[in-house]
Amino acid sequence: MTAAAVFDQVVKTYPTGLLGRGGVPAVRGVSLTVPAGRVFGLLGPNRAGKTTLVKLLLSLVRPTSGAIARLGAPLSDRGTLGRIGYMHENHAFPRYLSASELLTFYGGLSGIPSEALPARTAALLDQVGLADRKSEPIARFSKGMVQRLGLAQALLNDPDLLILDEPTEGLDLSGRQLLRQVVRERKSAGKTVLMVSHVLPEVQELCDSAAVLVAGKIVFDGTLPDLVRDPKSGAPRNLETALQRLYQSEAA
Repeated sequence: MTAAAVFDQVVKTYPTGLLGRGGVPAVRGVSLTVPAGRVFGLLGPNRAGKTTLVKLLLSLVRPTSGAIARLGAPLSDRGTLGRIGYMHENHAFPRYLSASELLTFYGGLSGIPSEALPARTAALLDQVGLADRKSEPIARFSKGMVQRLGLAQALLNDPDLLILDEPTEGLDLSGRQLLRQVVRERKSAGKTVLMVSHVLPEVQELCDSAAVLVAGKIVFDGTLPDLVRDPKSGAPRNLETALQRLYQSEAA
């Protein structure tokens, strides 16, 4: 099965200083495969390079060196972007639009036929629990409601690869249950989910495998049972403990 994403010795350095002669390394020689049809977690402390990897995958920034394949094609194939759904943790939706108008707008950008859009937007708004608020301006929405709308927007094109960046931010209990249900449904349909999250219970419950990024480098890439297994005794550990030790050892 074709991998959903492949990073091969990827380096990304952001230029700094006068004329950009300096540089801040955000990603340092990352080689990583996100398997298709699975739920893959991308973990790490703040400023580890997780967001940069996502931006590279979405062609929002270019790698300094290395190669990236997206859904079996190089980054130069922009057609693959139409097969990706992206849910950002901080949405910048036009607040004067209603939920229905927003999904209609993004549906057009995604290339969904205009005759199919009304049914698609109605079904998604119902799925995320916003059907009764579809005509209200987003300015009236709470943080959790905007997150639900962001999830609907990310699902508009029935993506082969769904990227969730801190998706539980601002969601209440029912919102988190909705998110878990959506992730499981995507996996059951043979789709891929890439989840960037600091909410460890969600990661442990949903992810098949994960990579841990620290200071721009991969320090772990494998299954969740392998991640929590103590390297000396072989006994399972708390996920938070396992991650903390990885962070500390890399810093040392």
